[in-house]
Amino acid sequence: MVTKVEIGSPDPTVSRLRSITSQFIASSSSFLLLLDLGMAINFSTIMMPALLNATEGLSLTETQASWFGSMSFLTQPAGALISGPIVDYLGRRKANFISNIPVIVAWLLMYFSWNIPSLFAGSALLGISLGIMEAPINSYVGEISDPSIRGALCTVTQFFVSVGILIMFFLGTIVDWRSAALICLIAPIASMLMVTFAPETPVWLLTRNREKEALQSLCKLRGWTTPDNVKAEFDELHTYSKNMPKCVICCNNNQEQSTCEHESMNWFVRRTLTFRYVMLCKETLRPLALVMMYFLFYVMSGLVPIRPNLINLCGALGMAQDGKNIAFMVGVITFITTFIVIGLIKLVGKRKLSIASLLGSAISCLLLSIYARRNLDDTVFSYKPSTFPTETSVVPIILLYMLTIFTGLGIPWVLLGELFPFRSRASAQGLSAASNYVFSFIGTKTFIDLETNFMLWGTFAVYATFGFIGAAYLYFFLPETEGKSLVEIEEFYKGELRIFADDPIINCVRRHKR
Repeated sequence: MVTKVEIGSPDPTVSRLRSITSQFIASSSSFLLLLDLGMAINFSTIMMPALLNATEGLSLTETQASWFGSMSFLTQPAGALISGPIVDYLGRRKANFISNIPVIVAWLLMYFSWNIPSLFAGSALLGISLGIMEAPINSYVGEISDPSIRGALCTVTQFFVSVGILIMFFLGTIVDWRSAALICLIAPIASMLMVTFAPETPVWLLTRNREKEALQSLCKLRGWTTPDNVKAEFDELHTYSKNMPKCVICCNNNQEQSTCEHESMNWFVRRTLTFRYVMLCKETLRPLALVMMYFLFYVMSGLVPIRPNLINLCGALGMAQDGKNIAFMVGVITFITTFIVIGLIKLVGKRKLSIASLLGSAISCLLLSIYARRNLDDTVFSYKPSTFPTETSVVPIILLYMLTIFTGLGIPWVLLGELFPFRSRASAQGLSAASNYVFSFIGTKTFIDLETNFMLWGTFAVYATFGFIGAAYLYFFLPETEGKSLVEIEEFYKGELRIFADDPIINCVRRHKR
């Protein structure tokens, strides 16, 4: 039997505003990291027009540009995979601090890049740095928040990503790319300063038998209150965490801890068995498979693959505005949409929002495909401005903005903070993030190949297909987790294998079969 470890709201003697404020301030270092992440993932967008076949200074060919636009996605999985062990060993708070160091080095390298290899090296290091961020951010925010605001707080993290995207698009309209890289140093430096105000998560401290510090941390996170006001929640957390330091092999084999002989076991065999019981259990594998599939469909449903070449793509589709201004508006729309999602999660839940996001993205890509098929010549190629159509229209602008809105409604990152059990949380989050970056690399790198072979209309048709299939997948397999405690979600995935969705149509089919 698993004891529930979270309560739906803080003690009534502490105001709700005060409790939320304390959790928001504690998360601010993570928010600043994500602000930098948003700027980083769109850095290539403002660089590409300046470097593509440039007549002076650094210059990229079409092939080099396609590699550069996807380089950071290629190296991010390496950072994401090592982030899990870093978080488990050092703790969530220290890992947040350390994550900023390689980011600072990467931005400096981008600013001082003197040739193509140094430019690619800076992009690669930036990707590794962003990968390292994932587990500390998602683990920290997910563990410090109570269920009543966890969904909203995790969505705020994506809000800061969208702010970073908006800032980078804005910088692209007022400064050159080197100056933008220098400005980006502000976020990681500020994040390191804000870590000093953030307590470690109570659960991690309890698993290290640091009960006094865990109690102090919980008091701060629930509105700077007294131990008496958090006693009930602390006792529940303590009950849950007391089994964490125990041998996982004994726990899975129902052996008494006092008789554990696994400490003297061969190191490799012991690590292998630990990996089996932690990472290969169904409460880890089921949500891991779900999140990875969600990332695949989310990435390949349109906006992510076209983002590095977005400004040129606007010209290739014959949009009736300057590409830089359209890119800036994409950032504005992403910012607004992510802000709206914070309220929508409480109103409609995560499941309906996720399905609507992929379905809307698929429809938008389908309409872009139809427009490109009917209005563009076969010679149009987004990497060659000389082929762009002379006649322009507002129709593709509207369709691109629709795609941006529906992409902004997607919340795969929000699920990372709540779907995985404590033992495997950091590593599973790292693997999930790594899968996202692998898919993002594949999507951005193959954009030029899809366009070469199938033209723009065929490219958007492929993205539409991914969106429709993804919406169907989530309809059948994504459960509603809004308002559920972490232990309730863990117990849910420990249950018997079944179609997870609690949906009126699915339930009607079930009753009909019976």
